[in-house]
Amino acid sequence: MELSKKMASIAYHALDSKKGEDIQVIDISEISVLADYFIIANGTSNSQVQALVDNVEEELAKEGFILKQREGYGLGTWVLLDYGDIIVHVFDKENRLFYDLERIWKDGKMISAGELED
Repeated sequence: MELSKKMASIAYHALDSKKGEDIQVIDISEISVLADYFIIANGTSNSQVQALVDNVEEELAKEGFILKQREGYGLGTWVLLDYGDIIVHVFDKENRLFYDLERIWKDGKMISAGELED
């Protein structure tokens, strides 16, 4: 399994295990140099957003992946975790609807959880 796909899988499962809502994985490797994958999810409250972020950081750190940059944690409305090969976006519901990253990155390929395991 390629490294970025493994990272995306770990992030997906970390979000899922803390009941992250509507987790989407978008393969942007062919349309952007930013990263290979965007992982997008939302929580139901600011504290859940932070708990989701904490779990992603913890699970990726266990596997030796280093966080390059984190933005927005204090607010808990949109947190961005940049791991280089993957970028994780965790929103509250309102901001997720407002920013609609899935629409902006619609040229990317939506990846199912099952495809991450291949």
